[in-house]
Amino acid sequence: MSGERSHRDVLYAELEKLPSNVVGEIVGGELYVSPRPALPHTRAASRLGGELAGPFDRGRGGPGGWVILDEPELHLGEDVLVPDLAGWRRERMPEIPPTVGLLLAPDWTCEVLSPSTATLDRTRKMAVYAREGVKHFWLVDPVLRTLEVYRLESGRWSLLGTHAGTVTVHVEPFEALALELGALWER
Repeated sequence: MSGERSHRDVLYAELEKLPSNVVGEIVGGELYVSPRPALPHTRAASRLGGELAGPFDRGRGGPGGWVILDEPELHLGEDVLVPDLAGWRRERMPEIPPTVGLLLAPDWTCEVLSPSTATLDRTRKMAVYAREGVKHFWLVDPVLRTLEVYRLESGRWSLLGTHAGTVTVHVEPFEALALELGALWER
């Protein structure tokens, strides 16, 4: 019947009613509600976004060619995800659409782990990103002070490396940048 709403539409209506102090996502037909992250999480995400925006989004001191967004709402099939950071190559998304949600899967996503979201990020969300063909995926853990870098190969995630502490790394897809991990953990 044309008057019936889909399960996803019903869940999305519930998601829209959530208060601003939580993050709502729809994954695998379920609504997940998580508290806003603690400040070490926010600091790591903010610092990382800041490090990438200049050289990659704006082309200042770097190659440019990217659109980098904080907490975009991704509408990927039946799923609605909110990664901490996501990036699209400009040739795939030359202009940012004037919508709340993006239908175009990113080329890179980053999830900053929190105790309340780590399992969801590592399992169900990671699987959605693979299904949608996101080529690069990072997991940042501000408690363990680690960066895990993944590349999608033949539909499966390959771990390219785990970097810890205060080292400086060059990691794809942003290997042109000398990324100082210590800056992500500074308080």
